Amino acid sequence: MSRSLRRGVLAATVLSLSVVSLSACAAGNDAQTLQVKPDNAATSVGDIKIQNANVITQPDVNAKGPAVVAATVFNNGAKDQKLTAIDIAGQSAKLTPAGGGSGQITVPAGGSVVLGGKDNASAVLASGREAVQDGNIQSLTFTLSTTGKVKANAYVIPATSYFQGYGPSQLPQPSGSASPSGSAKPSESGKPSGSASPSTSGKPGAGGAHAGH
Repeated sequence: MSRSLRRGVLAATVLSLSVVSLSACAAGNDAQTLQVKPDNAATSVGDIKIQNANVITQPDVNAKGPAVVAATVFNNGAKDQKLTAIDIAGQSAKLTPAGGGSGQITVPAGGSVVLGGKDNASAVLASGREAVQDGNIQSLTFTLSTTGKVKANAYVIPATSYFQGYGPSQLPQPSGSASPSGSAKPSESGKPSGSASPSTSGKPGAGGAHAGH
């Protein structure tokens, strides 16, 4: 092969590689790609891993009411563990298993539990707006029966857009008649009812705040 022909082949190769690189960059920066939301960093202690932790507040920044903790708790061990508490900013979340009731949430061996969202377990902060502010990163402490305390950072975000279905199910209404006890505040107990699903009327029950809707 002559020297001039070799130079021509080399130039063509470089040009084709440049086109491929530019195409890859274009594909990686289009609108659809940029809309992908990365997961929150995971925190692992022993057999327990906590991922995608968020504190989801009322959609209206001026509204008072409960907030919820949304996260996925993985148990990589050979025995079930109980999630006994979630603490944030000096208050403890009210835990409700996916099947209803109240109290500890079982994280099965080799499995996981999702907190927040329809039909999932829930963790409700009765005084959400008073405890956290949107846009902050808040430290959460998860307490498990065997592993003990696991700390994780969580974004504080309102229940809008992507997170609308994961926010507090007790949302204040502009009209006094449409909100519990005639106000936008939770009931006196500040605790969710025993069920993780809304009442049949579509309004918050007398118990106040609960998540999972």
